[in-house]
Amino acid sequence: MSARGKIIINEEQCKGCGLCVDVCPNKNIYMGKSMNRKGYSTACFQEHPDKGQKGCTACTLCALVCPDTTIEVYRAK
Repeated sequence: MSARGKIIINEEQCKGCGLCVDVCPNKNIYMGKSMNRKGYSTACFQEHPDKGQKGCTACTLCALVCPDTTIEVYRAK
């Protein structure tokens, strides 16, 4: 199944709560190792999933659950 969506995470506003990681049905979001200027480890988007893993479907669950509204979801046309 090919990816039909993409997300952009504003890493400077992300506080690393991990809610988006927990809610992503295809596990395309993970907690990164680098930190933003505020000292938070931020969420990252895996745009090109590993073999056998489904890509982003643009379900918007990550954006809906984000308390800081740092995630933008884009759907492929």
